[in-house]
Amino acid sequence: MMYLMFNNKAYFSSWARMRCSVLSVFVFYALIASASRYPMPSELTLAVETDKKVKADAVVAADGTGNFTTVQAAINAAPDNRNTYFYIYIKRGSYKEVITIPKNKDYIYLYGEDAEYTILTFDNYAKRLKPDGTEFGTSGSATFFANGNFFVAENLTFANTAGMTAGQALAINIGGARSSFRNCRFLGHQDTWYAGSGTFQYLKDCYIEGSVDFIFGGSTAFFDECHIQSTRNGYITAASTPEGQSFGYIFHSCSITAYPTVAHGSVYLGRPWRPYAKVVFLQSSLGKHIRSEGWDNWRNVANESTAFYAEYNSTGEGASPGTRVAWSHQLTRKQATDYTYAKAMGSQHPGFVDDGVAMK
Repeated sequence: MMYLMFNNKAYFSSWARMRCSVLSVFVFYALIASASRYPMPSELTLAVETDKKVKADAVVAADGTGNFTTVQAAINAAPDNRNTYFYIYIKRGSYKEVITIPKNKDYIYLYGEDAEYTILTFDNYAKRLKPDGTEFGTSGSATFFANGNFFVAENLTFANTAGMTAGQALAINIGGARSSFRNCRFLGHQDTWYAGSGTFQYLKDCYIEGSVDFIFGGSTAFFDECHIQSTRNGYITAASTPEGQSFGYIFHSCSITAYPTVAHGSVYLGRPWRPYAKVVFLQSSLGKHIRSEGWDNWRNVANESTAFYAEYNSTGEGASPGTRVAWSHQLTRKQATDYTYAKAMGSQHPGFVDDGVAMK
């Protein structure tokens, strides 16, 4: 069934509504363009979506009422080298396991019953010793490793429960080239969410919490209407955007908050893990925990000439354009149009099933 899409949103819900005149379509576009959540030009595109729930290929249930009792077992059951989606429905429950989607298992779609109560969790951390006596290391500490391409997750919690004093402890490590997340939660403290250089992620209506550098890596990621929460003083982002990569992290219409225990003016928007880090906040609400200077150079003045840190139309008690570090940017409306969803992300990520995934 055809749908008219604007900024990846459906505005007509049936084929019948598409049977309008060309003139009506242009009039409709003019109206919604003026009311868009972006006060800037955008694109009108067509997309094809289904209007029925997809039947799961596998059901995971901790209580034994599904095909599998662990998420990893369901992933292992997916055929290798697929070019169509393998849908896994995960019932409510806490699944304590280290989960890996290998590189040879593309097109895995995980669909949780409820984001708050469908929890994928473990408690490894960087300094923890493996059975062979070596440390897990930062990248190896993750609860979930998403190495397959075209991975999609909905309604899930990815958690690392090692604790605030454990140091680096990832909830997720994303190595697959393209992935999407909707209504997912990522819980941890230091280094919660990581994605490798050259990869693309789209996150819609997600929640990410942490303390230090808890969104980090070299990927292109678009955080769309997400909730970003600090658990203590620290740094939200630690981008390592490769030199020459057009985009790093873009936070669009996000809510940036903190636990009530976090002191006012104690959290930076980011610091560059590597030179050429790129982070942009568009029309986001910033809490009073954000420091007035906004950004940190990671004790390296040279980073100030390579990093691109910018805001457009920030609001809230943490919005303070007049006090930001001199080497950051306050974008004009015209400049902000370079960071729209269409330009930065577009078709670089897999789509979602509009009506969800149903159990068999």
